[in-house]
Amino acid sequence: MRAVGYQIPAPISDEASLVDIDLPKPEPKGRQLLVEVKAISVNPVDTKIRRSARPEAGTWRVLGWDAAGRVAATGADVSLFKLGDDVFYSGALAPQGTNAEFHLVDERLVGRKPGSLDYAQAAALPLTAITASEALFDRLDVKKPVMGAANAIVIIGGAGGVGSIAVQFARQLTDLTVVATASRPETRDWVLGLGAHHVIDHSRPLAAEVAALGIGAPAFVFSTTNTDRHLAEIAELIAPQGRFGLIDDPQTLDINPFKRKSVSVHWELMFTRSLFETQDMALQGEHLNELSRLVDAGTIRTTLGETFGRINAANLKRAHALIETGTAKGKIVLEGF
Repeated sequence: MRAVGYQIPAPISDEASLVDIDLPKPEPKGRQLLVEVKAISVNPVDTKIRRSARPEAGTWRVLGWDAAGRVAATGADVSLFKLGDDVFYSGALAPQGTNAEFHLVDERLVGRKPGSLDYAQAAALPLTAITASEALFDRLDVKKPVMGAANAIVIIGGAGGVGSIAVQFARQLTDLTVVATASRPETRDWVLGLGAHHVIDHSRPLAAEVAALGIGAPAFVFSTTNTDRHLAEIAELIAPQGRFGLIDDPQTLDINPFKRKSVSVHWELMFTRSLFETQDMALQGEHLNELSRLVDAGTIRTTLGETFGRINAANLKRAHALIETGTAKGKIVLEGF
């Protein structure tokens, strides 16, 4: 089968950073689905792994987590899907990812593709939607108020992949006042179009930006990017006893400034459940099925930003390069081989 992989971690400008290759077609076992991949999207985690994770000598690492496709074969213990089902998912931190014609995934991590979306539109959603859902509802518990705080959330990086879906979830599924950050006219318009009540500029001090809105100190802050740069401002703007969540990878994270306000700090990694095969691992498939329902009902829309053409090394290099600039809007999707 056709795939795109690498053998040596390298900058995206390096010819060997991503290569068109041919690999054996895998066979499903147990609760695994073999999915014929129709479309994929690219996430910041793809670029981080490509730069840092070295495969075993002589082997290829295939990146990619988000996918939409069709079930081509099933393991002996599969009970949730059948041949021909259209699915979407973001998978696990496995060595062989979705940048391939066929991909193995545990059925508990898979949802039914929204019928109202094509494969490309659906592929934009899984990883970011699960991340946003877990961050808002499992970690920050945003439906539980913070006494005395403004019933509001600040989403840092509102135009990014996770931010784009978090804004929609917060606006459509809660009664929170949604404040998102964006610094360019096109990203401000994007975030407002997704439902944010207010947009503030993350290139300026955030505490002053929030104070100028006149809504009071927000109960919740969800940071998707550059957390270390904004940490002092977050500690200043958040309400006492508020809840702060983050998903990025700051080299250091000094949370001492939160002690005075008794602010709780919550990490979110959507791979945790699959990595440790937690008892509630199947919640990820349930999250995706609920997302599919919300999309088909017109409540949530795809966050597809750009389509970069066929799934091959050249187009994936372009996608990685754009994501590494930190200026991508929504999700970058590739479709077909």
